[in-house]
Parts: sequence; structure tokens; C-alpha cells
Amino acid sequence: MKIISPRSHGYLDFLTVVIFALAPTLLDLSKVPAILSYGLAAAHLVVTLISGFPTAAFKLIPFIVQGWIERVVGPALIIAPFALSFSDEILASNFFIAMGVIIIAVGFFTNYQGDNRSY
Repeated sequence: MKIISPRSHGYLDFLTVVIFALAPTLLDLSKVPAILSYGLAAAHLVVTLISGFPTAAFKLIPFIVQGWIERVVGPALIIAPFALSFSDEILASNFFIAMGVIIIAVGFFTNYQGDNRSY
């Protein structure tokens, strides 16, 4: 069941950018998780601004492409604490794993074929 519209997905994307941008300070992340979080905030902002859905500033890539990007990013976030050797930092690990699960869930429930008009 695809219950998240393209417009709602856009709002959630901007919220995701804010979460990644604030996490290093609010969670007192160490160097590697902090750099990763800031990098993800920047990358997610760029993708959000150029995707073809109502909240995008420039429609340079189709919305469905953003969906495929998120299908890669979600699982990568779950693996990141282990691949980047910060799995012993419980708060940082839990943050990235939770964000990965959330991104996967949002992608699963998003209607990427939905009406992208501003409504």
C-alpha cells in the first residue's frame, strides 16, 4: 500500500536533511559518524532539490530515480557502522541503523508513480 504521496515524501526528505545536519551536535557524534551525517545531509539536500516532485526546486532527475537512490542509501546506512568501524559507538550505530530503516520504510510506502503536481 503506497500511502505517502510525492509531496509528502518531499517534506519528509527535507526533515531528513535537518535530522542528518543536527545529529552530530545533538548526539555528540565522533568524527567519522559526524562527517558521514553532514555528508548525508548535503547529499540528501541536493537530491531533494533536483528530484522531479512538487517540493523540488529543479526537476533534473525523475522522482523514481530518487527512489532507487534511497533503495541503496537505506541499506547502506544500516551497514555503515560496521563498515566504517564505529559499531562500538552505540548511539551513533543506533542512529544510522534507525535512519536506514526509516528511509527503507518511507521508500516502501511512497507512491513514486503518483501525481507529482503541486496540490
